[in-house]
Amino acid sequence: MSKFKKGKQGDLPAISTASLPDIVFMLLFFFMVATVMRDSSLMIKNSLPSADQVEKLKKDRTAFIYAGEPSEQFKQLGTEPVIQFNDKIIKVEEVQASVRAAQDELVEELKPKFVVGLKVDKNTHAGLVSDIKQELRQANTLKVMYIANAKAE
Repeated sequence: MSKFKKGKQGDLPAISTASLPDIVFMLLFFFMVATVMRDSSLMIKNSLPSADQVEKLKKDRTAFIYAGEPSEQFKQLGTEPVIQFNDKIIKVEEVQASVRAAQDELVEELKPKFVVGLKVDKNTHAGLVSDIKQELRQANTLKVMYIANAKAE
């Protein structure tokens, strides 16, 4: 007779979950840092012209208007150049209301510094750009910038 009882052979100890919250938070922080938030999906072809002098502006007070021929996914819109504001194709007449709505969403101190950026495809005719500028004038949005790629030297 022995004094010691033999334990059951082959039993696995329970898995420790003490480090599980650390791993979860590490993954959470990694994805928060590594993820890029996109502004809008382009529905048009947009190859920007080149420029000699390019300046970078803050995006917190800027709204972008895209103009160009619809991309391959949106060929049902035709082949004529269209205007895109955020994730929506708009008509020239809707530019004024869309810009005012974007300006109203800004914080009060950024409203006087509001700028509209025109990202116009280099093959788009100037008449559409002129129509957009007229609508911006009527909306009293006079700070307009043209977006271009830096010229490679």
